[in-house]
Parts: sequence; C-alpha cells; structure tokens
Amino acid sequence: MAGAAEAAAAHRERLSRAFPGKRIAIAAGRAPVRSNDTDYLFRADSDFAWLTGCYAEGAILVMHPVGDGHDAVLHLREPAGPDEPDFFANARDGELWIGAAPGLAEWSAALGLVCLPLEGLARSLRGRLPAVLAAKGVDPLLDAHVDAHSAELRTTLAELRRIKDDWEIGQLKAAVDATVLGFADVARELDTAVRGGGERWLQGTFDRRARTAGNGPGYASIVAAGPHAPVLHWTRCDGPVPEDGLLLLDAGVELDTLYTADVTRTFPVNGEFSAAQRQVYDLVHDAHVKAMAEVRPGADYRAFHHTAMRVLAEGLHDWGLLPASVEKALDPDGQHHRRYIVCGVGHYLGLDVHDCAASRAEAYHEAKLEPGMALTVEPGLYFHPNDLTVPPELRGVGVRIEDDLVVTADGHEVISAALPITADGIERWVRGHRG
Repeated sequence: MAGAAEAAAAHRERLSRAFPGKRIAIAAGRAPVRSNDTDYLFRADSDFAWLTGCYAEGAILVMHPVGDGHDAVLHLREPAGPDEPDFFANARDGELWIGAAPGLAEWSAALGLVCLPLEGLARSLRGRLPAVLAAKGVDPLLDAHVDAHSAELRTTLAELRRIKDDWEIGQLKAAVDATVLGFADVARELDTAVRGGGERWLQGTFDRRARTAGNGPGYASIVAAGPHAPVLHWTRCDGPVPEDGLLLLDAGVELDTLYTADVTRTFPVNGEFSAAQRQVYDLVHDAHVKAMAEVRPGADYRAFHHTAMRVLAEGLHDWGLLPASVEKALDPDGQHHRRYIVCGVGHYLGLDVHDCAASRAEAYHEAKLEPGMALTVEPGLYFHPNDLTVPPELRGVGVRIEDDLVVTADGHEVISAALPITADGIERWVRGHRG
C-alpha cells in the first residue's frame, strides 16, 4: 500500500492546484445490493482510490482548503473489536462477523492521512465555508451533507487521471502480466471446453486467475466462440466451443490497486486458421499494426482510429463488400464499412477499463497524445452468421486484436507484447499451450 499512498498524495496535490480555496469531498461508495440482503463484492470509486490509495467501503475523503493548498482528512468506519457490544451485534462492522480489520491508527500509518471516524463527517462538513464540491450518487451519507453534484469535479479528475505516473504505469504492466497468464490458462483448457465445458468453463478459467492475481476481472470477461465471435460484448458465455471455430477472448485482470488490463486475442481453437479465418485475421492484423504506429506524443488521439478504419475499408473494398469507393465509405456521410465494425478502435485505460470517460471532448477524442497516457488499440471485423451481404465462408467470423499501450517520450510501448499477434504466432501459441 506504500506505493499507492505515495502516488495518492501526489494526486491530491494535483487536484488541490486545480481547485484552490475549494472544499472537496469524494466517497469510496457502498457495495451494491445483489438481491434482498446479499451484496455484490465492494469495489471503491476510481476517483477515490486515485486520491487515497484506500479501498475501504464507506470511506469518505474531505479536502479542506488551507493557505495555498488543502488538508486531507479520511473518514472511515471503525471495526468493532471484542471489547465492544457491536463485536457480536453488528454484522457489518463487528469483527466476529467480518474478521480482524484495521483501525483508524493503522489506516493513518498506512496512508499517511489523518483518519477520523465516519460519525464525525457531519461535523466536518456542516456549517463551514466554502461550499463542498462533491460527486453525488456514490454514497447516500455524503449526499445528505452536500447541496449539489459537481460535474466539474468529476471532469477535472478524469482529465488529471489521463497522464499516468511511473507507479501507475507499473500497476498497468503488472495487470497485463497477470492477464497474459490468464490467457495461457484459457488455452490450456481448450480441450475441456470443446468436450463440453464450453465458453463458461473458459470464462471461469480466466476469472479464477483474475481473482487470485488481483481483485478480479476488470470487466465482464468476453469469451466468444464460433458464431458468437462477431458479437461485440458477448458476456453471457453460455455457448459451446466448436473445435473448428475461432475463440475471441477479451479480458483483463484488475489488481487489488484497481488498475486493469484490457486485452483481446482471437485464435483458432484447433490451432490452425481456415483460409477464410486467416483472410479476416490478416486484414485486422494489418489494421492493428498500422494503427499502433500512429501512437506517439503530439499525434491526434483519433489518428490511430482513422488509420485502422482506412485499412479495413480498403480491405473490404478489395473483397467486393463495399457498395461504394473507399473514399465515399470513409466520408462521414458514407460509413459503409461500419456495418462490419460498429465500434471505435481504442480508448484510455487505467483504474477504469474505459478510463477518464468524464473528460471533455477536447481533452479526450480531440486531444493530442502525451507521454504517460495509457490506451488500447483494438480494430476488428465482425461478420454475423445471418449477414447475407458477405459470402458464406465469412459468415460467423469475428476477429478483434487488442493491445495495451503507454505513450512514451519518443513513441509508445506495447505492454501486452508478450502475447503474439501474427496469425502464425497465434497458431504456434495455441498449439504450444494446448499440447
């Protein structure tokens, strides 16, 4: 936690400079109800985690303006030990129910923050000026003490989080490394999946790795086999795994620090692409390589997207699948190629799989790339089984290749490069793990 705490202190300084003289409050949030009296596992709000290095349910950070900066105070629920009545009576905080938990002194030592009981939050916020900048809707306790939601606060935090420091980049690399191991786990279980375990067996295989290597999967793992591969967000994972089909695996490990990977590979289950599968794969691979080449400091964020789309449109035109020229298809009023790729080809990455989404357009899609930004590049082609606009051999073929990149001073680093991306490399990788 030391690295997280040190990084969080620097993050608070950056936020403090953005809001001089303003009082700020950010909540970790509460575990959402799954059903009746059972909850989902708790996962802290990303902005809160970025500012504190703390992942405790119900905690609330308050930054009070002082001089030319802020004093930060973290309000936390206190566990009830054996000498307190709630040890037996309170299923939420009693250590008889939840096990031993750190107290305020332990939290303060670990985080380098003043830590106070959550019960003191009202006194901390009531009747003091200036008014509180807060994100409402995360915790009802905080909502009860603030008058309005501050969209400006969320936007500013999103834009600050675009540039990762060295510690954050290290976390992303560790998340990717664990994800690579999870992909290998999946490949080793292909025989079981084909024999009847199906997509769900492979989903469970990856998610087990994610849960043991970190907090869990960073998002719902997509395990799309055979005719499901063209479905962009196939998270049901309830189908069979055909021996002669493709498997599209889109998954990422989220570490205990909440930084996540987001990687996709598409591979032939039997270890060898058919001619039609390789035709599609090679075009997507070409788009992927050329798109990644656009990722460098000073480049337009949208450059890699436009490059990938042009390569894909040219390939589709060569195959006779576009009812117009490449230029007409790429025109905003055309977009004929988008029938086969309806989504964009990348996004920022960090504490959220689609990181920094609250940023203004000029700081996201319209921005220039800068060193320290982390993003994905993920072109694909998706031919649905019932799409009569493509020849029969292409129907049901879906291919996506996704890598995680960090913008460096002189270009970029592909931090997911341990997984192969060429068709030949993918075939060798599958055969090597499947045996």
